[in-house]
Amino acid sequence: MKTKDLIAELTTRSEIPNFRPDRAAGLARLATFSGRAGDIYDRCRNYDLGADKRTNVSALSPWIRHRLITEVEVLEVILGQHGFQAAERFVHEIFWRTYFKGWLEQHPKVWTAYQADLRGQMISVSKDRRLAANYEQAMDGATGIDCFDAWVGELVRTGYLHNHARMWFASIWIFTLQLPWTLGADFFLRHLIDGDPASNTLAWRWVAGIQTKGRPYIARASNINKFTNQKFCPVHQLETKIVSKQDPLNHLRRSLPDVAQAEDIPPEFLLLVTEDDMQIAEELPHPPIATIGALATEGRSPMEIGDVPKQFAANALSNVCMDHHIINDNAWSDKLIEDCKRNQAKTIVTSYAPIGPTSTAILNAQVDLKLAGIQVLFLRRQFDTIAWPHANKGFFAMKKNVPAILEKLGFKL
Repeated sequence: MKTKDLIAELTTRSEIPNFRPDRAAGLARLATFSGRAGDIYDRCRNYDLGADKRTNVSALSPWIRHRLITEVEVLEVILGQHGFQAAERFVHEIFWRTYFKGWLEQHPKVWTAYQADLRGQMISVSKDRRLAANYEQAMDGATGIDCFDAWVGELVRTGYLHNHARMWFASIWIFTLQLPWTLGADFFLRHLIDGDPASNTLAWRWVAGIQTKGRPYIARASNINKFTNQKFCPVHQLETKIVSKQDPLNHLRRSLPDVAQAEDIPPEFLLLVTEDDMQIAEELPHPPIATIGALATEGRSPMEIGDVPKQFAANALSNVCMDHHIINDNAWSDKLIEDCKRNQAKTIVTSYAPIGPTSTAILNAQVDLKLAGIQVLFLRRQFDTIAWPHANKGFFAMKKNVPAILEKLGFKL
């Protein structure tokens, strides 16, 4: 079947992903999509057919972001059904997220610089009336660019956008609306269910021409028209003669930090479950004496977080930590110390949190925990340990090594 005929057929099917915040919903979505991860995904993934027609993409990112389901689980299903060659394009998409996480983990100052620039831009907004008005207009979806305004509404309402729409959106924000990229990245991070510090920050830098220097992503009316199946065509509305944004800083690479091994975990410990890995209990060599959950969603931004991602994270963690205590965003140290005393534990075990709000919250809490005589041990999944070192250059360097990574993980290609 020709691609245009396949797209025509897909547009007749209504399919709205059920972003229910639990593992069962993620597995159900994986089962629904898995048969399409081969040829259909390969040929049709770039089409944004609308929020009610997500037949051509997986929409698994909200569950993977919180590791309600893991990358390995997804790969097992997809490779088991299609094999590597047929599902290669989809497999590479999984590794894009992995690449971003690994790259930022080795260049943590990029996240620090993003946060600093964001704070500076927010000060500028408070002082510059024109900038403030344009910023508010963009966030309200009132720019007069129909596609952009529709994506704003969809993002705020659903907490999700098609990946191609995210690229168009970011390009329009930066080059047509002439708004600072960090304000746009923050807008996404505040509203996306799958809002991820690494993927979000580095993708916006890439669109701006910073991550891959001098190669910005240009949103064009013809491209939008084609890949929205003629739903939108912003002719003469988009700026296409653009100059890449610049990063004045040189972000040096660091080695990946060491982590604990299974044999390092003592017989008695408190398990801390965070929103970065809600299934970390499966990695433990033996059960904890107690479990506690902790949210860091508010740390995504100095501004208010959207209700959709906030509720997804909170409800997901409640489902995972049922009958266990959950810490809200600003009281980690005291509550962790209280729980350790209550359970007579001197060790907290938690998942290794990549650069972002969770790792910041843990780092801040460690000062008080150390004074209280409590050690924190971090477990990093084998998937990350094997894949992240390959994220030291561009993605295509990692892409060449994907088969070797998969084989190291035990997949037979």
